[in-house]
Amino acid sequence: MKEQLILKGSENYAELDTYFKEQQYKRIFLVCDASLPFLRLNDYFKTLKERTGIDVVFFDDFQPNPLYESVYNGVALFNSSDCDAIAAIGGGSAIDVAKCIKLYSNMDPAVNYLQQEIVPNDVPLMAIPTTAGTGSEATRYAVIYYNDAKQSVTHESMIPSAVLMDSSALKTLPLYQKKSTMLDALCHSIESFWSVNSTEESRVYSRNAIEMVLANMDGYIANDDEANAAMLIAANTAGKAINITQTTAGHAMCYKLTSLYGIAHGHAAALCDRVLFPWMLAHTDRCIDPRGEEYLKGVFAGIAEAMGCRSPEEAAAKLNQIVSALDLKAPAAAAEDFDVLKTSVNPVRLKNHPVRLDEETIDALYHEILRQEN
Repeated sequence: MKEQLILKGSENYAELDTYFKEQQYKRIFLVCDASLPFLRLNDYFKTLKERTGIDVVFFDDFQPNPLYESVYNGVALFNSSDCDAIAAIGGGSAIDVAKCIKLYSNMDPAVNYLQQEIVPNDVPLMAIPTTAGTGSEATRYAVIYYNDAKQSVTHESMIPSAVLMDSSALKTLPLYQKKSTMLDALCHSIESFWSVNSTEESRVYSRNAIEMVLANMDGYIANDDEANAAMLIAANTAGKAINITQTTAGHAMCYKLTSLYGIAHGHAAALCDRVLFPWMLAHTDRCIDPRGEEYLKGVFAGIAEAMGCRSPEEAAAKLNQIVSALDLKAPAAAAEDFDVLKTSVNPVRLKNHPVRLDEETIDALYHEILRQEN
């Protein structure tokens, strides 16, 4: 991944004025979600033309789990408004929409964008994350929905060239969202660490992200400015890790939990990983990482060290304790749900997972994940 410019948001965002002027932008296409009116950044962009002469075209016609149609409309507006740069303010959905608008901006609108060969373009893209979790601002991935089916869009050219880290954007985030997005970053770090695609570089990112999440967790939950700023960096670092490795079974298994029970993505991922971790420790003989079982045991030891634990078993217990302490419980499941769940997992994601899983095992794991605590 090429080096990403990271800007730190100041009280008046003078660094943004400087950056936009240096880039000689004339008109910025701003993709923004419903959080913008509650952020200091709203006034900044509303007055940008008055201060700098740079126009802003606002685009917010999309929803969480964004639709292909919204991206299509965004591309049309971007191209008709003669903008020379794209910026995204929001969580993962806003950033994913902006990434897809950039990716498809030079493609034929008469043909489904998802079916066309991608030709990289040089449209500048800046991301301003308003949650510390998805890491979308650091990855080559985006998710949109076409005909009710999830579409994973992947291309290196979608990675934003610049990111503004604005800790004030986390101040108004609801506590449940703070908890779940933080856990998403932690799960990204852990899953990337044990992924069969891990490299020396990705493991450095994973380790650093785990350490930053755990060191700043209490302050972040208490809405401390410094801890909020650190958590944004942690989430970005975790994003860099999964940009190399992709996620594994925890994320593959969590998606259906979010759609069935309406819980947040990071909440669902943490429920899965806190069960997967100890199960994997007990089944290293089913290792499918080509580097072998002993290597995998060393990976688990590395995760434990990053988590400040003496053993992988202690680290798995710590992850479980973190989820429990945050009061993020498993939803109540009906008996018939398990037939849906065990067949819902994307097999491609399981290729990244270092311990072999089959349908029977996945079913047993879902029963454990959704077991109600006393």
